[in-house]
Amino acid sequence: MAADLDFSNRSALITGAASGIGAATAHWLDRHGIARLVLVDRNADGLAALKLGCQVELLPGDISDPDFWSDFAGRPAFDHLVVNAGIPDAFPVAGGDMQDVFRRWRRVMAVNLDGAFLTLAAVLGAMQQAGGGSVVVTAPAAAIKAEPTTAAYAASKAALVQLARVAARESAASGVRVNAIAPGGVDTPIWDAMDFFTDMTREAGSRDAAIQAMGRMGTPLGRYASAEEIAGQIGFLLPTWPQR
Repeated sequence: MAADLDFSNRSALITGAASGIGAATAHWLDRHGIARLVLVDRNADGLAALKLGCQVELLPGDISDPDFWSDFAGRPAFDHLVVNAGIPDAFPVAGGDMQDVFRRWRRVMAVNLDGAFLTLAAVLGAMQQAGGGSVVVTAPAAAIKAEPTTAAYAASKAALVQLARVAARESAASGVRVNAIAPGGVDTPIWDAMDFFTDMTREAGSRDAAIQAMGRMGTPLGRYASAEEIAGQIGFLLPTWPQR
């Protein structure tokens, strides 16, 4: 095992860990020797279904609720943090019922932005005091790409990019690195929550066919990435030097 991929005696917290990129990252770290994982997701059944060999603590809950994070002040510092939880929605800026679209806007912002801020606020302080650590924030390409009906999701991710920049500047002097990655199209369960994808699946005849069609339409390579490919990118950014 290469030294820079050896996570022995290390700990990590991952949000949005029950499926998709979060679950793939948990498996990636497990394969690379991580000693302890704390996995956060509101999907308790999805968390419980993960089969990992390392020490695991499962924390089902809502990352946008400050009370969820209330006990983190007394925890030992994590070596690594993956800020990954997020939810989708699709609706136009204009033309909908004002109360409904604002409710949906606030729901997306609460999870994707408020939840990320609370995650960083709860975990970064101990990392800084310990003198080192690494953070990777998942802020998809929607943060810099304008597409119809993506206002809430794209705005939440654009704000998340700037939040990561500020956290990086605040943490660098303490030996904590904060990076953000911007995946493009990735085959994850997040699509299954979108009405248009349900329609595409029905028209294409299967979920796989719908994913392949979106990949051909939307990416230069003609395919979407797998969650495992993105987990490898996250893993590349997580090692800390010098190792504690």
